[in-house]
Amino acid sequence: MFSQIHQILFHGQGGYDYNTIYNMPIWLRKFTFNEIKKYHDEANSKYENQTPENQTNLVGKDGKINTPEFAKASKQYQKKSSYK
Repeated sequence: MFSQIHQILFHGQGGYDYNTIYNMPIWLRKFTFNEIKKYHDEANSKYENQTPENQTNLVGKDGKINTPEFAKASKQYQKKSSYK
């Protein structure tokens, strides 16, 4: 219960205060919690899927470096520098 109250307060972005959520009927608190959760899940999935098809990432979703793409991207920096 307190975890749910905390999540509503935190992700409600200031729209609710503690007493309002604590005294809210259980069915309404569950509904509010599920709506906020659904909103954030949809926003996260849109964010994760927004990488264009022609764009490559140097670091994969697992946190490991994509070695072939990294080598291709860093080729231009392997020349000698122009300063002395």
